[in-house]
Amino acid sequence: MMMQYDIVIVGGGPAGLAAAVAAKESGCDSILILERDNELGGILNQCIHNGFGLHTFKEELTGPEYADRFIQQVKELQIEYKLNTMVMDISPERVVTAMNRDDGMFLITAKEVILAMGCRERPRGALNIPGYRPAGIFSAGTAQRLVNIEGWMPGKEVVILGSGDIGLIMARRMTLEGATVKLVAELMPYSGGLKRNIVQCLDDFDIPLKLSHTVVDIEGKEHITAVTIAQVDENCRPIKGTEERYTCDCLLLSCGLIPENELSTSAGVELSRVTGGPVVNESLETNIKGVFACGNVLHVHDLVDYVSEEAKKAGETAAKYVRGEITDNRGKTIAIRAESGVRYTVPTTLNPDAMDDLLTVRFRVGDVYKDAYVSVYFDGERVQHKKKRIIAPGEMEQVILQKKQIMQYPELSAITLKVEEV
Repeated sequence: MMMQYDIVIVGGGPAGLAAAVAAKESGCDSILILERDNELGGILNQCIHNGFGLHTFKEELTGPEYADRFIQQVKELQIEYKLNTMVMDISPERVVTAMNRDDGMFLITAKEVILAMGCRERPRGALNIPGYRPAGIFSAGTAQRLVNIEGWMPGKEVVILGSGDIGLIMARRMTLEGATVKLVAELMPYSGGLKRNIVQCLDDFDIPLKLSHTVVDIEGKEHITAVTIAQVDENCRPIKGTEERYTCDCLLLSCGLIPENELSTSAGVELSRVTGGPVVNESLETNIKGVFACGNVLHVHDLVDYVSEEAKKAGETAAKYVRGEITDNRGKTIAIRAESGVRYTVPTTLNPDAMDDLLTVRFRVGDVYKDAYVSVYFDGERVQHKKKRIIAPGEMEQVILQKKQIMQYPELSAITLKVEEV
């Protein structure tokens, strides 16, 4: 069976929903959302804590409430969507192969494709922890689903490895459900989560956070009974004599997120070696014409509000392509480079003729900096120099580029973002 749509959006989470709404409101009627789960909303459905929506809706919402705002817009705008539908392949010609129980295997030809598949947790197998492989070891996201949606408690005595935002939030959640969270151990010398989550989820509940520590042994054959943690040196190697043993019946892993980009690879999309997500221009278009990316499949965000903002941009631009307002967005290209503490930027290139009046460039740093400057250089000339009290890897940063300023540099070849210490 062959279907035809102007825009096909892969993923019905916060990014896919926001992109669909923006595309519809921009005048495109032929839109289809493909979602592999049995309901729209994505990961937000299991994020029952509040803190969402402060930027987008100017009020504090839970994850399901935030998702529902967009789900209702999708329904009111009569945007088509298919649930329980697995996308198997996307070709460079924008032919989407998908399947579900009702339609079987089917093909969709799309004028534009928006990638919004989100991200997944880094697997434990990549951590190389010595010891047995007993029951009682979960990723933090799996534990979150078990507790919040399925009503199961993974354990009563908990150790958490990794201080990503999901791990921090689950430290609080498990405590509120009656478990004892003994500590959160973090391999790096800094937390991977938001400062507010450290305060609200750990400090407020007297849960210790041990930086530069990792799990070096797991005890228990049938079920986990204890773990041993140790301090690590600057090369992340355990230091002998610093071992501490903690009895527990549950180990949660919060060791980072990975953009879900297998489909992007099959489409021929170029991926960043730093983020694992697509390399995009100012319109969030990949190297494959007519294929856009937004949300956590592009790079892992700290706030869902930024996901929605980014997805809106992708949806609006895809709709402009459909209407013929943009025919080729690959004219003059200016590289956006990350140097001196900046790990990556999104986007990585821009066409000044195609950009909006203002362009938000988001980035993360690779270390903790205090009283440092975020600087922007046009070739060798510094044009922005903003002081920040603290810059940390767990917090996404951004700079705003102005089109009128860029146009004043007709020979500009590269824009460079740097962290400059005092």
